[in-house]
Amino acid sequence: MSPTASPFPHAKALFFDLMGTLCDWHTSITSLLKTLPPLEQLPQEHHSAFALEWRSGFFEEIHARFLAADENEDIDITHQRVLDRLLEERRIGCGMWDEDVRQGLVKQWHEQVAWPDVLNGLQRLRKNYEVIVLANGTTRLQLDICKSAGLEMDMLFSSQLLGMTKPDTRIYLKAAELVGAHVGKGECLMVAAHAYDLRAAKKAGMGTVYIHRETEDPEEDFDDVRNEVDLFVDGRTGTNGSNVSGLAALAETLGW
Repeated sequence: MSPTASPFPHAKALFFDLMGTLCDWHTSITSLLKTLPPLEQLPQEHHSAFALEWRSGFFEEIHARFLAADENEDIDITHQRVLDRLLEERRIGCGMWDEDVRQGLVKQWHEQVAWPDVLNGLQRLRKNYEVIVLANGTTRLQLDICKSAGLEMDMLFSSQLLGMTKPDTRIYLKAAELVGAHVGKGECLMVAAHAYDLRAAKKAGMGTVYIHRETEDPEEDFDDVRNEVDLFVDGRTGTNGSNVSGLAALAETLGW
């Protein structure tokens, strides 16, 4: 296949969300939870649900801050506050999991593994496009995640660095401007596993690619999402009946 057969023949810059899209944060968190002192209030069979609740609480916080037009907050502070609330709800005090344990859990968000399709897929895409992280959080977080996951990116744009938070449409336009890509000419694609992210990117004029991951968007209707975005790619492990999924499937669709 040649690039002329691509649904995005003019694309030059691919902007990627990070956690959930490129990296499996869930395995990172649950793996650490298994090593901690066991608690009656949080048995191992509840670790997955706890991690998902922590992630959901984080999204609720950043969306509330966005709607209130509050300033950016260090993602570690947000994760810490949500964690403390979840532990308090389960009556898990500092005598059970002390500050060192809690800090270790927060820092674990900086250590993630890439989804199985990502490293090879990114390598293929980088031969023909600039691949750029555009995600909420701090630049330190992005550096740590990329190092731990082995991600080779051309640029990292954090909400901290740009001074704006997704889904503010200005952040997509600013990122495109900084790499010299023209949104209106079809040169920019936003790739994410979060529908809210792509809805905002579409308003900004970017092409949109949804990567369906098993840990993300549990409250979305995926039939609706499929109809909203320009391209819907199944990135769930072992569920699409094909050996090609996620970023590998995206590379093939783009003609590379």
